[in-house]
Amino acid sequence: MIRFAAIRLIEIAVVLVLLSFAIYVLIGLMPGDPIDLMRSADPHMTAADIAHLKAVYGLDRPLLARYLAWATGALAGNLGYSRLFAEPVLTALLPRLGNSLVLMGSSFVLALLIALVLGSLAARRPGSRLDEAINLLCFAGVSLPTFWLALVLILVFAAGLGWLPASGVATAGIGGLGDRLRHLVLPVATLTAASVGGYTRYVRAAMLEALAQDHIRTARAKGASEVRIIVHHALRGALVPVTTILALSFGSLVSGALVTETMFAYPGMGKLIFDAVMGNDYNLALAGLLLAAVVTMAANLAADLAYGWLDPRVTYR
Repeated sequence: MIRFAAIRLIEIAVVLVLLSFAIYVLIGLMPGDPIDLMRSADPHMTAADIAHLKAVYGLDRPLLARYLAWATGALAGNLGYSRLFAEPVLTALLPRLGNSLVLMGSSFVLALLIALVLGSLAARRPGSRLDEAINLLCFAGVSLPTFWLALVLILVFAAGLGWLPASGVATAGIGGLGDRLRHLVLPVATLTAASVGGYTRYVRAAMLEALAQDHIRTARAKGASEVRIIVHHALRGALVPVTTILALSFGSLVSGALVTETMFAYPGMGKLIFDAVMGNDYNLALAGLLLAAVVTMAANLAADLAYGWLDPRVTYR
């Protein structure tokens, strides 16, 4: 297992280098640059001012030279300066990363718990009315547009009933844990409803396959209760394919949810990365996108290592 993990870590490092170069080149090839945006906002800038600013930002050098300079600084722990936020990249990134982790992590855990319960209930009696009702709810959840669901929740619970705030992370002058939790309810509910349908379908399919195994029939023949069969025998085997899907979803925990964050004016990573890309903020866009890539690949590595614990038949070569 140690050799397998070491090889995977080397592969992750190589992929990150190639990915960072591809992202930097794609952003650099976008029309315009930060200095052009500054010139359009200030008509009094002269050609000398523009040339000086491009020299300061290194935009007068070839694209490859600029990337190598950025990569050298990044390896030393210097991710550069964010032009959009006028502060170091880490200073702009960390608060929004924390907000996205709270939002996406809460919805992820809640959606997974609901999916495990609903998927297990549906798989226990396939074709029953309960199974059909759960499948209908899953298809409805997958089909609902996220922005529409967010609007409905805002109109009903914020604008109509006035129970919950419609935007932001905290009320100015109040703050506190209780106030932050109230601001999380609507966006977490939106993201949970948008993802629980897909997770439930995966869990149901995996549980159906697990419940058809010979050792499950043996457990039933020995008189084991249905709860014990589901929890202690079938669920562990069903989690093997589900773990792959969950690992692929981990990147969204740090990359944020652009639509939901925009609808609820939530300062998270999704809106941050979008603004950085559209504003040609190379340093901030690279840091945000690479962070999402690192988390996704690390989650896939963790999933590969978890297969051996979930299924003793899995070997690493």
